[in-house]
Amino acid sequence: MKVADILRFARERGEPVFSFEFFPPKSADGERQLLATVEALRPLAPAFVSVTYGAGGSTRKKTVELVTRLKREAEVEAVAHVTCVGASRAELAEVLDEVAAAGVQNVLALRGDPPAGSGPFQPHPQGFRYATELVAFIRSEPRRWPFCVGAAAYPEGHVETRDLGQDLAHLKAKVEAGTDFLVSQLFFDNAHYFRFVERAAAAGIRVPVLAGIMPFTSVEQAERFTRMCGASIPAPLRAAMAARRDDPEGSLQLGVAHATLQCGDLLRRGAPGVHFYTLNRSPSTRAILAALRASSPWRQRD
Repeated sequence: MKVADILRFARERGEPVFSFEFFPPKSADGERQLLATVEALRPLAPAFVSVTYGAGGSTRKKTVELVTRLKREAEVEAVAHVTCVGASRAELAEVLDEVAAAGVQNVLALRGDPPAGSGPFQPHPQGFRYATELVAFIRSEPRRWPFCVGAAAYPEGHVETRDLGQDLAHLKAKVEAGTDFLVSQLFFDNAHYFRFVERAAAAGIRVPVLAGIMPFTSVEQAERFTRMCGASIPAPLRAAMAARRDDPEGSLQLGVAHATLQCGDLLRRGAPGVHFYTLNRSPSTRAILAALRASSPWRQRD
């Protein structure tokens, strides 16, 4: 099923959508761990799962293999990430053909990040510079690639574009190129999400925006990811993190507690759903979703 339809049906029922993001493992052990994670999360009935590319498109083949396996064997709706980094138009067309042949109906079109240490993003000579171009490319052959297309949104602005007005203009162009839904970058302060949604609506952006939430498991992890993506850590959370920096269990519990509070507030105030950046682990996401469903009127029905 297409994510746009999933979101529409959920809205009609007055229920939120929950989805999970995974990344392709680098080893056989990592693959076993990921499949165990998927199996542990399956009873939570995610609306869909997405699978990322590695930096620089380094896991392109593995991404296609994994979404195919999830779709066919795990029987969950899968979304394949497709990025511009290091790929020509012909190579991107090949990836899209493989994804379509696997029966996967959804893709997340991204510019992508260059490999660490390689400097600023440089487009492939026969590729694309922006995700907007990739979305338009997918839409150029609707019979060949009849995908539901998602894209990224940045509540605090893209790390390379701190001008929020300019960033919103880029997003509007991406939506007008044919984007069906948006998934936000991670954030730790819900005010950023709701201000962003208001600005997007005022700019004429009408597609659903899923809130991207990362239940951090350590202080160092949260700090590393926020540096990478340009998100901020609110002062009260930063103080709580500082007090638990050398307490692994306390850091894990703080990450779960903060994400649970975030999700509850987001859903009460009208967010259409939450996209969990799972980091290929299940316990935190399971605990958060179980708490949300146990205390909410839209909890999973028998």
